[in-house]
Amino acid sequence: MTSTPRFQLRRTLTVAALSLLGLGTGFNSHAQSWPNKPIRIVVGFAPGGTTDVMARLVAQGLTESLGQSVVIDNKPGASGNIAAAEVARASPDGYTLLIAPTSVETVNPHLFKSPLLPSRDLTPVAGVGKSQMYLVTKPQSAAKDVRELVGQAKANKLSYASAGAGTPPHLACELFKQATGTDILHVPYRGAAPALQDVLSGQADMVCDPGISFPHIRTGKVKLLAVVSEKRSPFFPDVPTVGEQGFKGANLDIWFGMWTPNNTPTEVVGRLNREIAKALASPTLKARYADLGGENIALDTAEFKALLANEGKVLGNLIHDQKITVE
Repeated sequence: MTSTPRFQLRRTLTVAALSLLGLGTGFNSHAQSWPNKPIRIVVGFAPGGTTDVMARLVAQGLTESLGQSVVIDNKPGASGNIAAAEVARASPDGYTLLIAPTSVETVNPHLFKSPLLPSRDLTPVAGVGKSQMYLVTKPQSAAKDVRELVGQAKANKLSYASAGAGTPPHLACELFKQATGTDILHVPYRGAAPALQDVLSGQADMVCDPGISFPHIRTGKVKLLAVVSEKRSPFFPDVPTVGEQGFKGANLDIWFGMWTPNNTPTEVVGRLNREIAKALASPTLKARYADLGGENIALDTAEFKALLANEGKVLGNLIHDQKITVE
């Protein structure tokens, strides 16, 4: 007995529907059981820097709330692009995440030739904090304020260290150069920690630091001349901004966030968002953030996406208008 065309069509549709139902059930089952193994957070900068320390604090909070180990995997280089590309290639199962400064999405595409486009290849999860930038000089510097430093820079060839070409510390120092009319040599490193180390040793004259210099500022091992921000720092309220010292336009704050590979289950992204907000609300984490100049400000997914869109426009225009390059 042969099947009628109508029966064959009905059977095909039934099989297709069951297949979709099975896929959906498996998909939801995965999201409901997540996490059932350790989670890896990839960080695109060297250990000891602001991004690394923030990531470790968030990882500790997630480990406690999720009941699974959350480990840090440092993949420094290319201003975070190496780490971002690795996460973009990872399985979208919620077990490989990226924590980076927002510049990996808002700045890097304007400065690097790369097949990676984070706004297309990664999914934003949440903002995990922010930091102001601090103009710090080597201990041997005779400058007591920004005006004296500018005078030195115009009389002698000075150098500044950064966390890497295209990173916020790099852009902050470039804004400082433009605001002050100085020509200071850029020396890029693979993270804020090694950049600061060379200022401590006197190999570089200055750095726009995201806050890891705080212990050294307080012990006099480096000099804090100004805050590279629109507002004074809550941690050093007596230290004026660059603008307050007569040079307008040198201000840049750093935001940090988390991304997942595209197609990560929305339930997993939502759970991560909630757990990050919970971790950032911890008084202990707030105190640890403050130690490195950070503020424990959580942004949900919608807020984080809006921040990325706005920052991308502002910094993209800045880079093109001022002809900032990674060279």
